[in-house]
Amino acid sequence: QLTATITVSDTGTCVCRRDDLLAALDQPVPDPGRPPVVDADELAAIVEAQRDNGRSVVFTNGCFDVLHRGHVRYLEQARTLGDLLVVAVNSDESVRRLKGADRPVNPVEDRAALLAALSCVDHVVVFEEDSPASLIKIVRPDVYVKGGDYPPEMVPEAPLVRRLGGQVRTLGYVPDRSTSQIIERIRTHGQEREIDPSMSSKPS
Repeated sequence: QLTATITVSDTGTCVCRRDDLLAALDQPVPDPGRPPVVDADELAAIVEAQRDNGRSVVFTNGCFDVLHRGHVRYLEQARTLGDLLVVAVNSDESVRRLKGADRPVNPVEDRAALLAALSCVDHVVVFEEDSPASLIKIVRPDVYVKGGDYPPEMVPEAPLVRRLGGQVRTLGYVPDRSTSQIIERIRTHGQEREIDPSMSSKPS
């Protein structure tokens, strides 16, 4: 109905462009000059421009080593909490410090590209530290989101977010969906193939 209203509001034959529909829905219109993967300085400028237009900013962070259904659902839920979703992803060195020498499985360039390809994610930024505290100070999120079945008070960054005027939300994970479980299944399957050579002839 809204699309029809837009198309008949002009004279002659016209179409409803995506940007026109987003504007009518009071949703942020993507800026083709703004790449989805940005650095901290670019992110600061984007957030400032969005705030000038009255948009709220949702911020989350993580390793996102092997993107799976649980991640996607979590990010889709996070996006509903505001107008702009910014995802901060740990660098490779940061993941190694947090997860061990055998992680990450995928380099940060791949992890960032996959996150940026999700329609619910507006911008992705990479950070080198173990905590996103410095980025939180830059973004000053209206909502800071973490995944987990625990109260917001247990989120280490919660005091900083609240001091900057934001709120903290935790979203539950999809049951039986985790990067560690996926990696373990892949490794177990590989070990089984080594033990039973006949499996190597079976299609993967």
